[in-house]
Amino acid sequence: MAVSGALIDLRPLRSSRPFRRLWIGATFSGFGRQMTLVAVMYQVWQQTHSTVWTGAVGLAHALPVVLFGLFAGALADRAERRRLSLITTGGAAACTALLAVQGLAGAYPVTGVLALVAVQSCFGAAGGPVGRSYLPHLLHRDQLAAGLALHHISFQAAMLAGPALGGLVLAWIGVGGCYLIDTLTFGLAFFGVLGLPVLRPDDAPDTSSLRAVAEGLRFLAGHRVVRTALLTDLAATVLAMPISLFALMNAAWFGGDPRTFGLFLSAIAVGGLIASLLSGTFTGHGRPQLVMLGASAAWGVALALFGLAGNPWLGLGCLVLAGAADTVAVVSRGTVVQLHTPNGLLGRVSAAEQIVGQAGPDLGNMRAGLVARVWSGPVALVSGGVLCVLAVAALAEHGVRQRR
Repeated sequence: MAVSGALIDLRPLRSSRPFRRLWIGATFSGFGRQMTLVAVMYQVWQQTHSTVWTGAVGLAHALPVVLFGLFAGALADRAERRRLSLITTGGAAACTALLAVQGLAGAYPVTGVLALVAVQSCFGAAGGPVGRSYLPHLLHRDQLAAGLALHHISFQAAMLAGPALGGLVLAWIGVGGCYLIDTLTFGLAFFGVLGLPVLRPDDAPDTSSLRAVAEGLRFLAGHRVVRTALLTDLAATVLAMPISLFALMNAAWFGGDPRTFGLFLSAIAVGGLIASLLSGTFTGHGRPQLVMLGASAAWGVALALFGLAGNPWLGLGCLVLAGAADTVAVVSRGTVVQLHTPNGLLGRVSAAEQIVGQAGPDLGNMRAGLVARVWSGPVALVSGGVLCVLAVAALAEHGVRQRR
């Protein structure tokens, strides 16, 4: 394969101005979100020194998405999407502003911080499906995989620089500074959303929300390819998510230095960024489902090795490998979902994808925190990685039997 063919495909940025604006806004606001993630984890750890409480941060993210995600997806299929995006972006910005106030004026109780995280997640539950359902209207079908890869590289770039910058800001002016910067970056998120075209539903269903949700669930249950894609990601994230253990590993390896705390997330981002830059090697693959299965298994192997690594720098190298595998799996899964879902169901199916993609990692972080509390961090990591590989193998075997 030629070098140019292996590199990321930039055609979506050149061919679609609304996509370009949306991408720019999401990229810059993503930096602030990653800083807030580090700040929340660090604040909760400093107040409790408990992996159960740091795992509860993930639960606060996950519960609103699980409870309201499919109803939000039904709303995305029925509402004018640009207006809904503006409302959800504004609500999320307000929550981050309140986090900044408490961080600068004096820390809330942990329960108050988690409550703000949960409310912000409610807005994210509605905003995520809208953003995903826009892509087929902004890009040609043959550019969807490239557009998803571009979105993921912006996420990985923010994940790379955001946590490291967050660690420096934490050491300089504390958690309030991280939250304040995130609040300011929401202005760029508005810039992206304002550039979107007005997009009303083609044929808004004249049904109740419950019936609309049921219709989406029937599609997911009956479509083997989409169902397998979501179950594979759910298995990988619930069983092998390491983020709630990073504070514990930072304390063990680096003495709890806030400047090194962001290195763990940044290591995952380095791998993701490398895979995104070379995404031409897999976005043009004719069988994205097969690529997704292989990458999900590689994610589990890399995290098991992270748990076995006795040297901190070797451990960070394992996280780089995990980040590369995650990027390949996420982009391939998104391609499978976008290509196999009818437009009238895209909001609901995107909501289900968001539930899996966001709630799965958050529930996985809670699982890891509980296992580490009972045994240890390495046990939580190794057991999760092994279970992930076994689950992906079982799903692949199930898919083979169904094709027969």
